[in-house]
Amino acid sequence: MFFSRSHSSTGPPNRNCGGAFWVPFIISIPSLIRLRQCLTEYFRVQKANKRTGQVSPITGWGGVHLANALKYSTAFPVIVLSALQRSPDSSTFGVSEATLFRMWMAAVVVNSGYSFYWDVARDWDLSLFSTPQERNNPEHPWGLRRHRWFHAQEFYYAAIVMDAMLRCTWSLKLSPHLDHFNDLEGGIFTMEVLEVFRRWIWIFFRVECEWVRNHRGPAPDDILLGDVSNKYDDSD
Repeated sequence: MFFSRSHSSTGPPNRNCGGAFWVPFIISIPSLIRLRQCLTEYFRVQKANKRTGQVSPITGWGGVHLANALKYSTAFPVIVLSALQRSPDSSTFGVSEATLFRMWMAAVVVNSGYSFYWDVARDWDLSLFSTPQERNNPEHPWGLRRHRWFHAQEFYYAAIVMDAMLRCTWSLKLSPHLDHFNDLEGGIFTMEVLEVFRRWIWIFFRVECEWVRNHRGPAPDDILLGDVSNKYDDSD
């Protein structure tokens, strides 16, 4: 808007400014960075396996990194189709406006569904999407896992539900059908707060999952801060 002659610096904000290229490009940057990181990790695993002449039992052949790269790549159709829908004449692309919207909705479902699956199954190590035998294992609550740091299982179920509901907020705010909502400063603020809230929840359970992977609960010889403060007083 600042560099456009058709807009005044003192006028109301125009949400469509830059929507054809610059806004989609800037929105794509985080996914492009993570996609490159995942592919770099994949080729690094492949190179290590070739050097040793065998597949590492720890890193495998790198399929997890490819699957993670695929997850980030599903964001690009959502962004591109959102930009195409803002075109003055969508028929120039050989499809109708209704078809573009259906394609965009399909891309949103794929991206949100894949990302939700990855959050629950890979980042949190929960058994919700595992085999029925693992999901119904009597050693842990349904759909969770045996080793958990948070004792209340309701925390995990609440996190799953909220992640499922909020996983699509970033893509929905790109929809031209919600422009009347996005034109409100309060509407944009609400969408961003919801996305930050989802990421805030995600990182708590991501760190918890990584801690469980490495420790699976406090070791018998761990010295906790509470034990130290109770065992020794100031005179010691």
